[in-house]
Amino acid sequence: MSDSVPLSRRTFLGGSVAAVGASGAALVGAGEAASGPQPSAAPPGPLAPHSSGMPYGMIGKAKISRLMLGGNLVAGWMHSRDLKYVPQLARAYVTEEKILDTFKVCEENGINTVFQSGGAFVERYNKERGGHFQVIPSVRPKVGGNEEEIKTLIKQVVDTGPPAFYVEGMSGERLFRAGQFSLLAKTVEWAKVHGLPVGVASHSLQVTMAYEKAQVPCDFYVKTLHHDGYPTATPKKLRKDYGWLDGGEGWYDNMWCIDAEETIEFMKTVRKPWIAFKILAAGAIPPRDGFKYAFRNGADFIAVGMFDFQVKANADLVQRLLNRDKDRARPWYG
Repeated sequence: MSDSVPLSRRTFLGGSVAAVGASGAALVGAGEAASGPQPSAAPPGPLAPHSSGMPYGMIGKAKISRLMLGGNLVAGWMHSRDLKYVPQLARAYVTEEKILDTFKVCEENGINTVFQSGGAFVERYNKERGGHFQVIPSVRPKVGGNEEEIKTLIKQVVDTGPPAFYVEGMSGERLFRAGQFSLLAKTVEWAKVHGLPVGVASHSLQVTMAYEKAQVPCDFYVKTLHHDGYPTATPKKLRKDYGWLDGGEGWYDNMWCIDAEETIEFMKTVRKPWIAFKILAAGAIPPRDGFKYAFRNGADFIAVGMFDFQVKANADLVQRLLNRDKDRARPWYG
């Protein structure tokens, strides 16, 4: 018997969005308080930015740059749609020394966190080059896993000393589809024992909504967000939830958010920090477009895969967007 949480997106959104109403006034910049009534969970005021101008937020007690380095390139792979040579090309360029160089460029531009992967490289970088970089890693429970196995996975992650960690998206989706949502919820509860902020990730809005409906005690959400205005987006008639797990006709590995508008509306009801990822649809969307879309529509942090030569331009872009773009309906969290 499945214990996943059945939920109609439109039914949930119809009730929840109405309850929020106009409480999400437009904000001025990262972490800056809006006029009008604010939820109690919202930050009381702005954090001082990095000397480069990079704005920061808080997840738990950890100071996190609003732009984080995505971990795919650090882990040695990347999405490439149908360009089969690209992963090999990326691995040839991103050597171990290049990874450390990239961390240095990140720190010079105010980026202080790599997301998901790269813990060993972060440790090496900090030791060899005197850096202060940090990583938000993931826990990956397996379908059919037991309490002892999952607690061991959690302990292994905690022992690396991260500022926060989260339940990885595809792992959670596999458990959800296998009818093991209760195990997924318990994973978060077991993780919380260690006193660190614990997040939950998903590409599927259905899974994110299930976490929220069940009041799983996570501290932040990690959810994909990108629009579909690019040539290789999966045609609407072929889009299906979990296409990234199942593959199939019309799907390339760059369609990670099949319901962006519903995601935006739903996240207006969520009063916790939101890290948006896959915001460039595996490089199909230009940074200026993808960054603006993510922040304007409610993301508190973004995780973006970047080569070293892209870091400064992207960091400068985030600074400009968050200083100038006031058109945002969701309050800032974190």
